[in-house]
Amino acid sequence: MNLVFSCLLLLFIAVTSIVLFVIAACIWLITFPFDKRRKVLHLFACFWASIYVWITPYWRVRFIDRHLIDAERTYVVVSNHQSLLDILIAFGLFMHFKWVSKIEIFRVPLIGWNMRLNDYVPLVRGDAASVARMKAHCAKHLQQGSSVYLFPEGTRSVDGRLKPFKLGAFELAKTLNVPILPLVIDGTTRALPKKSLVLTGRHDITLRVLPVIEPQDFADLEVDALAQHVHDLIGQHLDANH
Repeated sequence: MNLVFSCLLLLFIAVTSIVLFVIAACIWLITFPFDKRRKVLHLFACFWASIYVWITPYWRVRFIDRHLIDAERTYVVVSNHQSLLDILIAFGLFMHFKWVSKIEIFRVPLIGWNMRLNDYVPLVRGDAASVARMKAHCAKHLQQGSSVYLFPEGTRSVDGRLKPFKLGAFELAKTLNVPILPLVIDGTTRALPKKSLVLTGRHDITLRVLPVIEPQDFADLEVDALAQHVHDLIGQHLDANH
């Protein structure tokens, strides 16, 4: 049954993405002259992603302490990374941000094209030149008032346990004096394991918003110490079974 439903969901995503991309392209054309940060288009991307969460009876998703997010502020957003589902779940916050994502996702027809329309940030993992371009791209977004969202683990965890953090997100926060918004996503690694597209039954999924870490709170910390501090904060809230 899980395999059948997974196939039906993938088919539904493929078919609906055709229509939704056409709508996204129209939104981009209409709003481009006055919405340089593409806030309207991103909100539509949030709706697009959330459709697949809303229609899937296997997932019971809760957002905890969403009120801690100030829509008028700009953040470096960081979270753990358990599954492909993390992206769909985080879109459900309906907050404005620019994803940092591996370049392969940008090559996916329709979904990847929409990511380019939104001016999300591509990254070739392990390529120093691409990392430098990513940081410059993120810095531009932050200076324009758009939050950026990074997975500092760099890749999905196989078993849900928190991997060490890379430093790029924290270098950006310190260099540009931008607050850090930590998020904790739990339950997705069991719902859709890494290297699988087959759903595994019913699961509770949570996205917990942690208190914002203000620049003055980490002004005296070195980048590696800041990364470890945020790593520990997120780790404290993950399921004890990991």
